[in-house]
Amino acid sequence: MRFTDFTPNDVLLLLQGLGVSAALFAATTLIGLAIGLTWATLRYYRVPLLAPLFAAVAELLKNSPVLVQLFLVFFGLPVLLETDITPVQAAVITLSGNTAAFIYIIAVSAIESVGREQLETARVFGLSRWQTLRRVVAPQAAAFGLGPLTGLLVNQLQVTSLISVVGVLDLTRMGAILNLRTLKPFIVWTVVGLLYYLMAKLIAKTCARLETRLRAHTAWKGL
Repeated sequence: MRFTDFTPNDVLLLLQGLGVSAALFAATTLIGLAIGLTWATLRYYRVPLLAPLFAAVAELLKNSPVLVQLFLVFFGLPVLLETDITPVQAAVITLSGNTAAFIYIIAVSAIESVGREQLETARVFGLSRWQTLRRVVAPQAAAFGLGPLTGLLVNQLQVTSLISVVGVLDLTRMGAILNLRTLKPFIVWTVVGLLYYLMAKLIAKTCARLETRLRAHTAWKGL
């Protein structure tokens, strides 16, 4: 193999990988958020069978390595279902499920942080369970849970680097390709790390601004 210096096309290569990583992160975060909040809502309503089932699934996903989950989905699921799964599909399924598990834990803790006296007051004023969840619990739980959620999102962004092992052309994969061609690992991985850092800072700042706005409305002002 002939090793070469960096070219302007290498910037496009890294930006392409960055776009794939960002798109997968955004998609799996939205899917995981929807699934995790649904599981937490089912727990809030104490739905028989479903609530404990999803709690068990979340516990399993939360406490097992993401890479093992990815291998099970990418290599095991096609055998089980007798179908083909692309690397991107495997990445979406794995990261969405893992994100949902942690969001479920955060949402449950945030919901339980709302004072019991507020729930009792809402019941006295005749609010239904859904109205209590929407008007009393959800706004405060969102503010309480946004801090842990920020840490989770930054971590999940870093976890996306694992999907390169199944062939997804994400930022880490593009960095590996560029490193093999140039044999300048210090420069390549410094740039890759810096790009991940900038994305993480953007996530943290966005969540911090949102948390500031939400906490301004957490004070109990009555019904």
